[in-house]
Amino acid sequence: MDSLRTAILLKEQGCDLFGIHMRLLPSSRRGSQGKPGLAETAMESREEELHALCSRLDIPLAIVDLRETFEKSVIQPFLETYLQGLTPNPCVVCNPTIKFGFLLQEARFRGATHLATGHYARILPPGSSSDRFKLCRGYDQKKDQSYFLYGMTQAQLGAALFPLGDTTKREVQEWAEHNGWAATLSEESQEICFIPSGSYHEFLKERLSPTSISTSGPIRDLKGNHLGEHKGIFAYTVGQRRGLGIASTEPYYVVGLEPDSNTVRVGRAGDLFRREFSVKDVNWVSIPPPEAPIHVQVRIRHQHLPAPACVTPLEGNTVSVVLEKPQRAVTPGQAAVFYDGDLLLGGGTILPAGPFPNL
Repeated sequence: MDSLRTAILLKEQGCDLFGIHMRLLPSSRRGSQGKPGLAETAMESREEELHALCSRLDIPLAIVDLRETFEKSVIQPFLETYLQGLTPNPCVVCNPTIKFGFLLQEARFRGATHLATGHYARILPPGSSSDRFKLCRGYDQKKDQSYFLYGMTQAQLGAALFPLGDTTKREVQEWAEHNGWAATLSEESQEICFIPSGSYHEFLKERLSPTSISTSGPIRDLKGNHLGEHKGIFAYTVGQRRGLGIASTEPYYVVGLEPDSNTVRVGRAGDLFRREFSVKDVNWVSIPPPEAPIHVQVRIRHQHLPAPACVTPLEGNTVSVVLEKPQRAVTPGQAAVFYDGDLLLGGGTILPAGPFPNL
């Protein structure tokens, strides 16, 4: 729906358009009697729908097979990150590497000057006060997707168009319903695109070799007491409460994952709050890398309400973050993204906390 609205807005402005679609889904296991698997079925259905939509729009459609590139650049790092006891966010990797990397390159090869998408974010051009493109939150604060775009470069921002940045999702839905498009569009998925089933655990079990994951190991509290056995650390994430199997009058939550010892570390609700953490691989988008501490608002999850913090640059493209108030479930492997109001300054990957005791 968002891509469709984007295309029609640009067509109404007189732009010369063509549609471009990424073929990303990895092959899945064949069903009974050699029938196509879930991924193939989803891909065929989506591409039939896209051909029909572009035909109605009277614009050409190019389908680019990026499955091999996507496997190497997104899926394999996704799997490796889980094995490290972290919780990855593949979308923050895909946007700068695949969508505004390889796909933009393919679009330019076909004559495009810009790549327009249905992201709910805004780009401000360079002005008198700065020679940089600036990435900002979308007008629709509930749908804002700037968080997933922090890894983009200045060159990528200069070639990107986000026509929906100044509108709301509800307005797009109402437009689709009013103009007869809603009935022709498939339901939008909120899951990771390469896991159409929505089951992360099943995908990980299918893709990770039995030798690379342990099926069981100890669950310990913060003092090192043995409380039970888990079924593989890849099935847990910081903040998780359900599925621990620990009998207690007060609930336990996952506070850390330790792949070296195959341990799931648990604590009480209050133990989930952290005031300080470090962030690696920081990309400064709208401003040059700061040389001194700066005050920002930080989001530690997509739907997280930005929290005031002080960010201090360290060596090796790393920063330390000190929050004004402790935040719940700061999850290693997820993205921490820094803002100044609506302006996205930069972001990076949350590092694990220090080791916990084992005895």
